[in-house]
Amino acid sequence: MGNDARIRVLCVDDHPIVREGLSSIVELQPDMEIAGTAESGAEALRLFRELKPDVTLVDLRLGDTTGFELIRKMLAIAPEARTIVLTSFEGDADIERALDAGARGYVVKGMVREELLRAIRAVHAGKKHIPAALAAKLVDHLSSERLTQRELEVLQQIARGLRNKEIGGELGIAEDTVKMHVKSILMKLGVNDRTEAVTLALRRGIIHLA
Repeated sequence: MGNDARIRVLCVDDHPIVREGLSSIVELQPDMEIAGTAESGAEALRLFRELKPDVTLVDLRLGDTTGFELIRKMLAIAPEARTIVLTSFEGDADIERALDAGARGYVVKGMVREELLRAIRAVHAGKKHIPAALAAKLVDHLSSERLTQRELEVLQQIARGLRNKEIGGELGIAEDTVKMHVKSILMKLGVNDRTEAVTLALRRGIIHLA
């Protein structure tokens, strides 16, 4: 997207310390520079239109939106947009959702900075980049059947500690329907009870606690 010889990077994260740290890492590279930083989705979209960065780093949790939705909006503005998710979440479901949204790369914040720099250079070159450890998680669950939207809603309520009758009241469905969804959730996740289902779903990033 940019014409400059250096890779122009836009960093989107709602934590100022993270933005400062990323800016320092990028600015130390002879082939990169920070085009701008944003702390919200709204600010990110404004700067994305204005600065036309080569690569955009996007956190999944922002105050006014999710990284998934932000990436979709950026691609609607510029279909050639190259984005990398940089987050603390490393579950396979989060990675899959990010790729479905159009992200070209996925890096976890705890990884060494060289991994992030490799991702930026690879994505700028038109490639996709997922670290081997994260790619292995995706492969492990490729054959897993996805939960439906309603099943995700039920599972989120289970994680809140609600019983079937209470879940039915929250979602406006019959208790028997909730039971049917719970049975399907346990089968798809390959677990024996509700506690196991929530534990596994949190670990894989299928759901998140608010």
